[in-house]
Amino acid sequence: MVVIILVAILYLIYTGYTYYQTPLEERFYHPRHNWFKPSGIYGQGLGIVGTFMIAFGVSIYIARKRYGFLSKYIRLKYLLEFHIFLCTLGPILILFHTAFKFGGIVSIAFWSMVAVVLSGVIGRFIYIQIPRTIEGRELSLNEVKNMKTDLTVVLSDKFKLENNMVQMIVDYTKEDNGSKKNKTIGKLKTALKDNNLPNKERISILKMVKNELSLSRKIARLAMMQKLFKYWHVVHMPFALIMLVIVIVHIMVTLTFGYKWIF
Repeated sequence: MVVIILVAILYLIYTGYTYYQTPLEERFYHPRHNWFKPSGIYGQGLGIVGTFMIAFGVSIYIARKRYGFLSKYIRLKYLLEFHIFLCTLGPILILFHTAFKFGGIVSIAFWSMVAVVLSGVIGRFIYIQIPRTIEGRELSLNEVKNMKTDLTVVLSDKFKLENNMVQMIVDYTKEDNGSKKNKTIGKLKTALKDNNLPNKERISILKMVKNELSLSRKIARLAMMQKLFKYWHVVHMPFALIMLVIVIVHIMVTLTFGYKWIF
C-alpha cells in the first residue's frame, strides 16, 4: 500500500508539475489551467475521488468495529490497514485538488485534514503497541499476564535443571528493566554455555526467555498505551468532525455555484 501511495504522489507531481509551480496570479494563462484548477475536470475529480476515499474508509471501518459489519469475512486489523491506506491517499488527492491554493473556509478544512492524518499516524503507533488477538481484539492486562509461563516449573520438570541454575535463568528474565534485550540474551547465552548445557536445550531456554522478556515489556506498557489511546480519540475525533462539516459545506457551495464535474 505504501508503494501505491508513493506511485500516486509521483504521478500527480509529474502530471501537473508545470502548473503547480506556476505563481497563482499567472496560472490563468497556463495552457492547462482549465484542467488542473480546483473546479476543472481533473482538479475537481481529484477532490471527489479523495473525498470518497476518506468517507468510505471511515464508514467501513466504523461499521466493522462498532457493528460487526463483515466480521465473518475480514479481520479488524486488515480493515484498519485499508482504512489507513484510504485516509492517507484521499487527503493527498485533495491536496492536489486544491492546486496548493488555500484560503478562507477551505484552509480550515485542509488543516483539519492535516491534523487528522497526523493524529492518525500517532494513533497507529499507539495501536500497534497494545497486544491483540489474531482477530484484532485488544487483550486485557489479565489475558497478557496469563500468557506468561511459569519458568521455574518448566525448567525444573522439562529440562531437569538444578535449583541454582533455574534461579539464575529466572533472574535474567527480571533483569531487562529498560535495558536492551540483546544485552540480556547475550549474557544468558554465555552463562548457559559456561554451564555446559546441550545446544538444543540452550536454544529452547533462550526462546522461552525472549518470550518472557517480550511479555514483561508488553505488560509494563499496556496500561499506559491504553490510557494514551483514550486521550488520542479526544484529539482525533474533533478534527475529523470539523473536517467533515466543512467538507459538506464546501460541497454544498460548489453545487450551488453549478460545479457538477462531469454530470
